[in-house]
Amino acid sequence: MANLIVVCGPQAVGKMVVAESLRDKLKYNLMINHDSIEISDKIFGFATPAQREFNGFFRDKVFELSNRYNVDLIFTFVCAFEDPEDVAYLTNLHNLYTNSGGNFYFAELSADLETRIARNETPYRMARKPSKKDLEWSRANLLNDTKNHRLNSKDGEILFEHHIKIDNTNLSPDEAADKIIAAFNLTANDKEEKEYRFGV
Repeated sequence: MANLIVVCGPQAVGKMVVAESLRDKLKYNLMINHDSIEISDKIFGFATPAQREFNGFFRDKVFELSNRYNVDLIFTFVCAFEDPEDVAYLTNLHNLYTNSGGNFYFAELSADLETRIARNETPYRMARKPSKKDLEWSRANLLNDTKNHRLNSKDGEILFEHHIKIDNTNLSPDEAADKIIAAFNLTANDKEEKEYRFGV
């Protein structure tokens, strides 16, 4: 029975670094959304039909194997909450894990726009996400998506049984991760480091 933690929120809110802190504290495996984006971009080009299909296939296969081999997983995701397809994608992940006897935990991060713009340009983010190195494009993409999509749920809108909302504007990644662990009463796995963060 595998568990899935989805760390969700708009671009540059801090999903990756919070997820990495969760990984190290809980000894869960981690797939950030850009793991599949960067490799599919590299092979098939940016936003091509083949890229989109491979990106989806990559993620689906990871979830399938996580379930099959009982590998607890963390996944980062940007959701347009006004889009029924995005919400259905999360619901399907919830059902995949809970129907297999595991748990689905949804941790939603938010931060003010000024903070997100600053985080969008950090050297660590650039190193981990090559597609974000064009800062002019990346900033424009962030602002455009903020304008055109609802990237956080509404006040009082709870999508899942295990759903926490955290404003991490002024929190460190470890502080946000600790809030998630406490809210869901999570305990760390007994794993060797090479089993959950090999080569990191």
